[in-house]
Amino acid sequence: MLLSLLRSGWGCRAGALVAARLKRLQSAGLALRSAMATYRTEERGQPPSPGYRLFFQNEAGHYISPFHDIPLKVDSTQNLFNMVVEVPRWTNAKMEIATQEPLNPIKQDVKGGKLRYVTNVFPYKGYIWNYGALPQTWEDPHQKDKSTDCCGDDDPIDVCEIGSKVLSRGDVIRVKILGILALIDQGETDWKLIAINVNDPEASKFNDIDDVKKYKPGYLEATLNWLRFYKVPEGKPENQFAFNGEFKNKAFALEVIKSAHECWKALLMKKCDGGAINCTNVQVRDSPFQCTPEEARALVQSVPSSGNKESNGEDQVWHFLGK
Repeated sequence: MLLSLLRSGWGCRAGALVAARLKRLQSAGLALRSAMATYRTEERGQPPSPGYRLFFQNEAGHYISPFHDIPLKVDSTQNLFNMVVEVPRWTNAKMEIATQEPLNPIKQDVKGGKLRYVTNVFPYKGYIWNYGALPQTWEDPHQKDKSTDCCGDDDPIDVCEIGSKVLSRGDVIRVKILGILALIDQGETDWKLIAINVNDPEASKFNDIDDVKKYKPGYLEATLNWLRFYKVPEGKPENQFAFNGEFKNKAFALEVIKSAHECWKALLMKKCDGGAINCTNVQVRDSPFQCTPEEARALVQSVPSSGNKESNGEDQVWHFLGK
């Protein structure tokens, strides 16, 4: 019957309609799979130790870079973004995407031969949000930001996720962007996005920065204070901010993200000086830094899977800053 229909004029039109419908369904299916993409992590070594690394895998089990291979946006129709969680709320270990290492695993920052921890500045215990970064963004250290008059800090854009759930290191979550704060760190622009997990029970109430002021009173002030003072116990001066510490709204934040994504694209296509940034990736089409899944696996397997754990008591020390 189908064959006879296709031989008729109506059948041709019906066939075209079916084909168009199938194409739309396939396109929607691809978008859905993209939005629902899941990622796994694999530890090499044990925290806390300088040799600890947390690598990422995609749905197919291929090792990937969380910096370069995880898409920035969940889909092209909504302003929902992927966030890579580096530091769970209330913890102190300064974990970060290793931007200078192949496949950019998460590791603990080391300074002066010692593992780094953020201090507890009363009344705050560790990080007061789930802290992480937006993939496929880069704050170019050679490009001066027109709004802050300072160059970027050579990292992906940082995210402070303010939802109610304590997340895990290596989680890849979907977030709504609410606003942004411009921290100036040693003369460099270090943007801090304010966002909320779309799966948070109260996510529907939060759509812009004023909603944070309304539904979580005091949280933005605490964020400003935390970022201002967290390095003071180390003997460093208070951090400074552009715009007198004013949080900019969602529209402003989206423009900052757009600019940082363009900088990242230039980086991955070798159109700018990336310095020590490692651009090895598995999935960025046409990038000269792309490697095969087999090469990525070999890179991960070359990393030692053991390491000596170091004891740490710093996360139990409290600092009280008087004025």
